[in-house]
Amino acid sequence: MARYTGPKTKIARKFGEAIYGEDKSFEKRNYPPGQHGNARKRGKKSEYAIQLQEKQKAKYTYGILERQFRNIFESARAAQGITGEVLLQLCESRLDNVVYRMGIAPSRNGARQLVSHRHITVNGELVNIPSYQLKAGDVVAVREKSKSIEAINRSLSNSSQVYEWITWNDATKQGTYVSVPARIQIPENINEQFIVELYSK
Repeated sequence: MARYTGPKTKIARKFGEAIYGEDKSFEKRNYPPGQHGNARKRGKKSEYAIQLQEKQKAKYTYGILERQFRNIFESARAAQGITGEVLLQLCESRLDNVVYRMGIAPSRNGARQLVSHRHITVNGELVNIPSYQLKAGDVVAVREKSKSIEAINRSLSNSSQVYEWITWNDATKQGTYVSVPARIQIPENINEQFIVELYSK
């Protein structure tokens, strides 16, 4: 499946946030891209432009293309609960995102690659679909043959984030997706209501 492979710092500058994680280049040039940079006069954004930007931010953050993101939104709208909150919960429940949250990979792109290359198991079974939706109680682990991979071990040793809805056992290299996170537990700076308003037009 096609994925965005262009310059990540440029995208981060567009949104004014390091949405792909720590980025020294972004810190040096924390202003919108373009020939005139900060000197360019930027008019007030329309309501549509603000809503569209929020949707694009969410898509880039989770690494999801338009059609798939739209399908996730439709699933969120059909589910019980607040549509915007359910939308983010579905994004957080993706296997590639949980692999990233557990620290097995340093980025969501890296996590997607590990899943696609069959290094990850769910409840003891190999799963190579990054968009696989996890359920509360699912056990995610590094495949036995893959536990010695240097990139995985390096990522785990550098990981310091702790999330209330995920547990991780470094000795066995497996963790549990304990529960679906509440909106307040999701750290991403996304205004999901703007996305709902955009798709509801």
